Amino acid sequence: MGVSGCGKTTLGKALATSLGLPFLEGDAFHSIANIDKMKSGIPLNDRDRAPWLLELNKQLIKTKDRGAVLACSALKESYRDILSKNIATDELLWVYLDCSLETLKHRLENRSHFMPLSLLESQLDTLEIPEKRIHLDATSELNELIQQIKSNLHDE
Repeated sequence: MGVSGCGKTTLGKALATSLGLPFLEGDAFHSIANIDKMKSGIPLNDRDRAPWLLELNKQLIKTKDRGAVLACSALKESYRDILSKNIATDELLWVYLDCSLETLKHRLENRSHFMPLSLLESQLDTLEIPEKRIHLDATSELNELIQQIKSNLHDE
């Protein structure tokens, strides 16, 4: 979890492959209306996000028996509550990817994605860093990040 450009998809795909689990790309579940709104430079509000978060929760519940890796901004505690509804807390591991504003801007400027750089500030304003999570430096090497997450999985 984290704001746009922190590396959720890159890390999520690599972690899922490493663990032999399905990867769920949160962005793939956005409605066309939400994508169009973001493309237009308009930040999503809680009402826009609610159906998306509920769908992601359904996807997590579907994969609960074997597990999955989800890449999702999950910016607020209330969003994480929706995502984790009907899932035991010991069945979830929140991984927060943190990096500098300069790094985020650089990454967003150098990728093709529907969310423009202009919305980064609104995500940062919305972000509530979770208390119960692994806090990782998103500029670390990918394999190092995977090992840090795996070590926390084994501690559970």
